[in-house]
Amino acid sequence: MTDDDFKKSTANLKKAVPLMMKHHVAATPANYALWYTYVDNVVPQLNRELDDVIENYGICPPAAGEQLYNTHIASRTETDMHDLRANIEILVNEVAHSMSDTLTDTSQFSQMIDKSFENLERVDDESMSLDEVMKVIRQLVVESREIRHSTRFLNNQLENATKEIHQLKSQLAEVQQDALFDSLTSLYNRRAFDSDINTLCRSEQKMCLVLADIDHFKAFNDTYGHLFGDTVIKSIARRIQLSCREGIHAYRFGGEEFALIVPNKSLRVARQYAESLRRAIEKLSIRDRRTAEQVGNITISLGVAEIEPGESAESLIERADKLLYEAKDLGRNRVMPL
Repeated sequence: MTDDDFKKSTANLKKAVPLMMKHHVAATPANYALWYTYVDNVVPQLNRELDDVIENYGICPPAAGEQLYNTHIASRTETDMHDLRANIEILVNEVAHSMSDTLTDTSQFSQMIDKSFENLERVDDESMSLDEVMKVIRQLVVESREIRHSTRFLNNQLENATKEIHQLKSQLAEVQQDALFDSLTSLYNRRAFDSDINTLCRSEQKMCLVLADIDHFKAFNDTYGHLFGDTVIKSIARRIQLSCREGIHAYRFGGEEFALIVPNKSLRVARQYAESLRRAIEKLSIRDRRTAEQVGNITISLGVAEIEPGESAESLIERADKLLYEAKDLGRNRVMPL
C-alpha cells in the first residue's frame, strides 16, 4: 500500500465511523466495509440505495444494511445454503451407494453359504473325498473374509458420514441463522424484523407498525391441504411486497402473520396504506392445483400502531397485536383502529 492509499483509507474511515454512529449502525466488519464503500463513492448504486434508506428511516436499519452489503459488496462465491444442502445430498448419496454395495455383497454371501451347505450335505450322500470337503470349506472362509471387509468398510463410511453430516448441519444452521429472508415468502424474516424494530425504537424514529394475519387460515389448510395453504401465504406475500413503497419494509412475522414497518408516517397515513393493502388482498383468487378450483374469499385483518415517545419494541408490537385481534373479533377483513 502506498502512502497515498494509506491516507485515502484513513480519510475514508474518519468519515465512515461518525456516519455509522449517527445512523445507529453496529460496529461489525460488514458494516465497516459497507460504510467505507459508501464514503469512497465507488459504487453509485449503493450510495443511491443507502441514501433512500436514510431518507425514509432517519437511520439505517440492520436488515437494510445487511442486504446492501450482500448485494453490492459480499463475494458471490461465499458459501450459501444451496451449496451446503448440495454437500449433504452428495454425502447421503455416497452412503446410500455404500450400503447398497454392502447389501449386494451380503446377498451374494448368503447365496454362497446356502450353496456351501448344499455341497457339505453331499458329503454323506455322495461320499465326497477329504480334498473336496476342504475345497468347500476354504471357499466359505474366503467369502466370509470378503463380507467381513465389506461390512467393516460400511461401518467406517457411516461413522465418517455421521461426523460430516453433523458438521454440515451446524454450518447450515449458522447460515440459516444469518439469513435475512424467509424461505417460503422471500420477505424479510422474523430475525430481521426483531433487529430492525428494536434498533428503530431505541433511536426513537417516527414510524408505524402494521401487523396482518390471514383470516380463517386453518380452514384453508383443512379444506385444501397444507400445500395450498403455503400457496396462499406466498400469494399474499407477493401482494404485500408489491404494495411496499416509500421505504416500507415487509416481514414474515410468523406462520400466517406478517409485519410491516412504515417509516416517517403518521397513524392516519399508515392506516390508509393498510386499508389499501386489505382491499388488494380481498381481490385475490388462487387456483387449487388438485381440483383446478379457483378459491376466493381470501382476506386479512390488520392492526396499526404508531410509536409513542420512549416506547419499547415490545410495547409497540403488543399494541399493534391487540388492535389486530380487535379486527378479528369485529368480524375480520378490516383494519383497526377504525
